[in-house]
Amino acid sequence: MDALKKELKESIIEQLNLEDFTVEDIADDDTLFGDGLGLDSIDALELIVMLDKDYGIKLTDPNEGKAVFVSVEVLATYISKHRTK
Repeated sequence: MDALKKELKESIIEQLNLEDFTVEDIADDDTLFGDGLGLDSIDALELIVMLDKDYGIKLTDPNEGKAVFVSVEVLATYISKHRTK
């Protein structure tokens, strides 16, 4: 699971062009939106595309997306249970 969390942090930094962040800057339980990393709705769309492309997970329900994108910890748990790739 630690490898998946590191991979997710690297992907988030790369996909969202968070040039001021390193993997070490993002704690597993940091919130992704709002006061945490400060991601917005455009970033959420990018993350949805990343989940589909990298892990074969299709998120179509906005409420499910809100629950999944709480933190890297929650996202990694969700991916490990639902990934098809």
